[in-house]
Amino acid sequence: MVEKYKCQYGSGLDAQTYLGQNYFTVDRSLIPDFLRLLRDEEQFDYCVDLTAAHYPKREKQFDVFWILYSFARNERIRVKTQIADGESLPSSFSIWPTTDWLEREAYDMFGIKFDGHPGLKRILLPDGWKGHPLRKDYDILRQDKEWVQINLGIESGQ
Repeated sequence: MVEKYKCQYGSGLDAQTYLGQNYFTVDRSLIPDFLRLLRDEEQFDYCVDLTAAHYPKREKQFDVFWILYSFARNERIRVKTQIADGESLPSSFSIWPTTDWLEREAYDMFGIKFDGHPGLKRILLPDGWKGHPLRKDYDILRQDKEWVQINLGIESGQ
C-alpha cells in the first residue's frame, strides 16, 4: 500500500511505523483525496478518532491526526498532517459522518477550523469561552477566573 501511494503522491506523502503503529504523513493539500481513497480503495471504513497536538515553537504549529480502522482488514492506520495557526482543513464529515463531533472537539480545544463542517461550534466549553485549552500556550487559570466571575458572579476556586 505504501509503495502504491508513494508513486501516486510522491513527496506529498511519507510513511513510517512507530511501535508497531503505521502512519502516513500527508501534505495538507492532499488530505481530502487521500482520506477518501483510504476509505474507498483500502476499506478504512471507520474513523476511530481525530485529534491534534500543539507545538507552539514550530512554524506549522499543529499536527492533526486521523486514526482509521478497517473492519475487513482488521487493521488500523493513522494519517497525520501539519498546519499553521489560522489555517483550516477540509472537513472529513462527508467521508465519515462520525467525525462530526471529533472535528468540533478539535475546534473547541485547539481552534482548528474544518471547512465544510455542517455545524462547527464548541462542543465541550460554553459558547463565550475564550481561547482553546489544549494549546500549550493557554493560560487556564486566567481564563477560568474570568469566566467564573462573569458567568457565576463568584471568585474562582483556583
